[in-house]
Amino acid sequence: MKRAGTALLVAGLAVAGLAGCESEQTSSKGATTTAAPALWNPCTEISDDVLRSAGVDPGTEEKGVAGVPQSGWEICGWEGQTYSLTIYTTDKSVADFEQKPGNVDFRDVTIAGRSGREFRVAGASKELDCDVVFPAAQGVVQLQVLNRASLDNLTDPCTTLARVGENLVPIFPR
Repeated sequence: MKRAGTALLVAGLAVAGLAGCESEQTSSKGATTTAAPALWNPCTEISDDVLRSAGVDPGTEEKGVAGVPQSGWEICGWEGQTYSLTIYTTDKSVADFEQKPGNVDFRDVTIAGRSGREFRVAGASKELDCDVVFPAAQGVVQLQVLNRASLDNLTDPCTTLARVGENLVPIFPR
């Protein structure tokens, strides 16, 4: 499935900027091992009915960034008529997102009774994109809405995200 170039750029930036080192643990003998967490997979955990209620077509599912898996992340996206929806999971923290250059305009939000941090990504697509990260035991779950750049008179993406999040957020791991 083709994704808008802007969606690929935003998704790539979101992953590239946070894809630092894996979590490391040091044993008592000084050896370092990498312990990758078991991440929740939005591609397998969200039903087609929930996706349709969020205004996207389950048949447009795309894993990873442009179909390429990203180490330390589970990423799944879908297309709707006026926006795309992408859900990311990672072992990164909310603070990691807040400290990443280019992530701007953070504010506290509550969606479906769950607290998260809404933000935008600076750049040409800033007014088209809205993201919210929700803390989870594994790290975070990130919900992203990206409006289609080719359409006019679109709803603010953060308004759309809050609306579709009402059905999606209750499914996210805690």
